[in-house]
Amino acid sequence: MTYDFLPSVAAPLARLIQEFHKLPGIGPKSAQRLAYYLIRMPAEDAASLAESIISVKERVVFCGVCQNITEESPCYLCSHAGRDRSRICVVEEPLDVLSLERTQSYRGLYHVLHGAISPATGIGPENLRIRELLERLRDGEVSEVILATNPSLEGESTAMYVHRLLSPLVSRVTRLARGLPVGSDLEFADSVTLSRALEGRQEI
Repeated sequence: MTYDFLPSVAAPLARLIQEFHKLPGIGPKSAQRLAYYLIRMPAEDAASLAESIISVKERVVFCGVCQNITEESPCYLCSHAGRDRSRICVVEEPLDVLSLERTQSYRGLYHVLHGAISPATGIGPENLRIRELLERLRDGEVSEVILATNPSLEGESTAMYVHRLLSPLVSRVTRLARGLPVGSDLEFADSVTLSRALEGRQEI
């Protein structure tokens, strides 16, 4: 995207708008608003933001074990002696690890795929961290792998693909239960959620 139609915009500002527009979910108008907001920011706040971005790129790495983002490899969770090393929970993105950790109900290890299989966007199995997951199962220490990919078409496809690869290597492969959120109406639930809710129904 170029801003040649804005000849009055200073070159540094035009470049900043272009860089913001590269970010996911940021359209042209949002990019312009962010750029002009930065202009009005105190210099020390703008410098702190710039320093934070540089620090992330220089210091954050992928954990050599679980592929989560970390400052040190192996990460805190992988090196923690109190984690259950017989279970691995497979998620799509690092943010999913944070969500599951907030529940305080899972004490095993994780593996981050960094995406889901999506032929429409050109993402295949080779683009995910599946090979690293298979390597972790070679020693036989893991007895259960929990597939916690998202309840979307891509997430379901990824779970099925990974399941086929894992079955010969681990005794138990499970999938997170799916159901209706508390307080929601059936008319607003998607077909995948309703199907999972029916499959996971319990005696009352």
